[in-house]
Amino acid sequence: MTKLLSERPTSFQISEIESMKNVAQELGLSIDEDQSKASVSAESAAEDIMKGIGVRQVVDYKTKQLPLQGENWKRLAQIEKEECRLQNSGKLSLEEYKAQLQKEKDEIWAKQSKYKMTTAMTAFIGALSTSDYSERAFFLRWMGLKLDRKSRKHLSELRHKYKQCEQKGDKEGIARLDQDLLDSALGIEHYMREMSLIYETASLGSTKLSKETSHLPVLAAELLLAGFPLEILDGDASNIPQKWVSDVLMELHKKVGQSRLFVLTVLGVQSSGKSTLLNTMFGVQFAVSSGRCTRGASMLFLPLREDLKEELQCDFVLLIDTEGLKSPALALLEDSYEHDNQLATLVIGLSDVTIINIAMENSTEMKDVLQIAVHAFLRMKEVGKKTVCHFVHQNVAAVSAYNKNMTERKQLLDHLNEMTRIAAEMEKQHTVRKFTDVLDYDVKKNNWYIPGLWHGTPPMAPVNTGYSVAVSEFKQNLVEILKARKDEQPSQIPEFLQWMSSLWRAVKFENFIFSFRNTLVAQAYDNLCKEFAEWEWCFRRHIHTWLTSATVKISNTETSHMQSIGQVVEPLKEEANKEIDTQKMKMTEKLKDYYKRKDRHVHLVEKYKTDFTTSINSLENEMKGEVRKQLDAALEMRKNKQKIEEIHRNQAATIEFQVLKLLQNYKYQESELSDEDLKADFERM
Repeated sequence: MTKLLSERPTSFQISEIESMKNVAQELGLSIDEDQSKASVSAESAAEDIMKGIGVRQVVDYKTKQLPLQGENWKRLAQIEKEECRLQNSGKLSLEEYKAQLQKEKDEIWAKQSKYKMTTAMTAFIGALSTSDYSERAFFLRWMGLKLDRKSRKHLSELRHKYKQCEQKGDKEGIARLDQDLLDSALGIEHYMREMSLIYETASLGSTKLSKETSHLPVLAAELLLAGFPLEILDGDASNIPQKWVSDVLMELHKKVGQSRLFVLTVLGVQSSGKSTLLNTMFGVQFAVSSGRCTRGASMLFLPLREDLKEELQCDFVLLIDTEGLKSPALALLEDSYEHDNQLATLVIGLSDVTIINIAMENSTEMKDVLQIAVHAFLRMKEVGKKTVCHFVHQNVAAVSAYNKNMTERKQLLDHLNEMTRIAAEMEKQHTVRKFTDVLDYDVKKNNWYIPGLWHGTPPMAPVNTGYSVAVSEFKQNLVEILKARKDEQPSQIPEFLQWMSSLWRAVKFENFIFSFRNTLVAQAYDNLCKEFAEWEWCFRRHIHTWLTSATVKISNTETSHMQSIGQVVEPLKEEANKEIDTQKMKMTEKLKDYYKRKDRHVHLVEKYKTDFTTSINSLENEMKGEVRKQLDAALEMRKNKQKIEEIHRNQAATIEFQVLKLLQNYKYQESELSDEDLKADFERM
């Protein structure tokens, strides 16, 4: 072996381990991958797809080979939310704005439908369509390994730059690199997402689905049954391909017949060990990575043994794994809260049990998200069931952590109760008084402390067996929860889909609460809005009173002064501008005084001060335009009135002259005229 290796060129000695396979074969060593025909065939299929990538940048490859999940898909997601919220109509009427959005949506779908299935997707779907299930599984594993290796180097460089921007507090750099990380990531989930959008686009057409697209939900359902995850929420676009998810799960329902579900979700901050927890607890293989790479939520079906089905009254445990929330760097960005809050509200609403995963003993990092989720549930009438919440505190070494942290747990619950009460008051739901009225949580039973996974620092650190023991105890507790649900009727796949659709619709319609960090911020903003509305009303009322007086003054201008009526209106316009400027200054002073207050948590809405100042300036411009228009209208009305009066005077003078002339004629007539003759002469006149 030494001789063979020494004969190889130096460049070969430092090449990748995989390229050593040929040397091993020459030496007669057994290679596991080559022992299975399915593995060899699957690797060949995966390698063909990888050759299509070549040395190209991942961004360029995705644009050309995975085009459906690009900017058009993201814009469609924005339009669908805007159709529900109608926040940016501007000067258009709501009906015109709706028609404009629908037209844009139709145009985008038309563009999407023009894309033909690419070479990469044809090869990917072809490899999945094999009747050999083991070859399909090998193919997905090979694809995962090769794609990880392809993107690892570039992603590492981007993450290094990302950390540098974090240290500098460079918001623009963070936003740019966060997008670069998303664009440069390439995994199996991107091919599966493209497959879903191929089906979603084809389903919109009036024609019957082709054979190459109609079987895609069947393929995905088979993958779910084989233990591979399926993306529910596309985190890049914050959208659910509802037709695709619905048809895939209905195919699964057809295959298994009965599909009673127990839905379990894990939710937590970035890199807190969420996927590792689910993988350890259930022996599944959710993707594990450090940092926020893939976004959204994925689900995985875990079938139960026959003996457990009857005991636990369900056929599947549906696991939902989510992306990491509350990224410290992304929290600096203006719109960072909305995505996290929408995701948390959706997955908590879908779940029977939600695991709130927390790194170390500090639980404050997740309470903001919980507050917003609870507030959203209060605003959304569709939410009816109470999800059970369990707090899992990871990396807690002390055996006595449970007892030591009882005070902190009670403080957390008290804080959540207070925030729930505030949210209920804002939404006028007086029956809700505490956190447990919305979510099911027991401060004594629903907290778990789990030691760290590693003894020391990876990769050389040994695994901590205490981690598995603690996770096993937690899992046993969840099983007991399932056994205690015997009186409840578990939902099956059709009911789950209906629930998901109504919940997602409610999330899309919610246009207020998701943009805030927590309920206190939302309450402080709401209080400021109420005050601002009062100031605005005083402003408008004062100007309206002045305008009424000015209009009357113009209307009462004497006819003899009509030549100088313009000289009356112009000073009024100047006076109006002065009145508006005065009211604007008063309103601005009120805003400044409001921000000097020590109550109402004013400091939490400091960043909105500029928005309200802009609103005051907009109100000033609006009122100046409105007053100018009203004064011009009053002037025009007075001029028209003068014309009418002039016509009346002329008519009266003409009639008077004719009558006098007629009387003069009658004066010298000797014969007496009858009433009929007088009437006839008057009519002729």
